[in-house]
Amino acid sequence: MATLTIRRLDEDVKRRLRLRAAAKGRSMEEEVRSILQRELKEAPRDEVDLGTAIRRIFEPLGGVELELPPRDGFQPRVDFSGPEWGPEEE
Repeated sequence: MATLTIRRLDEDVKRRLRLRAAAKGRSMEEEVRSILQRELKEAPRDEVDLGTAIRRIFEPLGGVELELPPRDGFQPRVDFSGPEWGPEEE
């Protein structure tokens, strides 16, 4: 088993660790070991933005070409004044 020494630990962090360990009936060393094991058990997260994640999925497949409709100006405004939109408020 390896030994790890942590220097210059903030006093507030040390205090909270001591209280957390005591609440669970553990030594501070046991609590730190538990925290490290739990946190490092998970697979590392590869945090990327959505666009990059999508590109990584489709790039091996040769990408995807989307046909975009031409832009031909603005769409007409919607008229909300008809009776189908409810009674007029006074």
